[in-house]
Amino acid sequence: MNNIESMARLTEKVAVITGASRGIGKAIALAFAQEGAKVVVNYASSADAAKTLVQELAEMGTEAIAIGADVSKPEEVSQMFEQVMAKWGRVDLLVNNAGITRDGLLLRMKLADWQAVIDLNLTGVFLCTQAASKIMLKQRSGRIINITSVAGQMGNPGQANYSAAKAGVIGFTKTVAKELASRGITVNAVAPGFISTDMTAKLDEKTTEAVIQFIPLGRYGTAVEVAGMVNFLAADPAAAYVTGQVFNVDGGMVMA
Repeated sequence: MNNIESMARLTEKVAVITGASRGIGKAIALAFAQEGAKVVVNYASSADAAKTLVQELAEMGTEAIAIGADVSKPEEVSQMFEQVMAKWGRVDLLVNNAGITRDGLLLRMKLADWQAVIDLNLTGVFLCTQAASKIMLKQRSGRIINITSVAGQMGNPGQANYSAAKAGVIGFTKTVAKELASRGITVNAVAPGFISTDMTAKLDEKTTEAVIQFIPLGRYGTAVEVAGMVNFLAADPAAAYVTGQVFNVDGGMVMA
């Protein structure tokens, strides 16, 4: 019995993961593949990386497709879910992971940089959740996981746009969880702290050392650790009674 067959809690389930071509999104796609899910690898511009991931998933024995779509654009979101339904006829899992940063201090932040982050990181979550929930409501089942951030809980200088968007995702998660609960759909959020990704790799050594001082566990997290929490919410039977919650994967940075 191979690994997929032995775990396979998501066999025949269809998972849409936005921003899945690399980093945390890729780790989630691989985790879902281990559970036997059919995976939709959404990407905005990283077509080659998305296709490479689809091939990697296929080699694991997982059905997967790559779909290019800017989730901040309603027409592209609609087309993506139409493709998924044409291919598999259902959507069981949605992970709203796509996100960007356009950092800058408030007084110098350009309106275009504010709007770009809000559009993708918050409106994109709204558009994808709205599209997926219409399908899930008919199925009377589904699990939605939104990737927020500790920045949405504690703020971060130079990230007024990003922090506002991620705080919005938290409020959105709680509201939609209440709206969809009666139909057997759970909606939760995962808030990563500082995770080793392409984004944190851009930080210089001095900044990295300063950040780690505020992390009780004394290190950056990994994409695999974030994916583990997402996988619990998506696949574990115990998560069926969990909705409207925010789970921090942050090494202890934020303790309510």
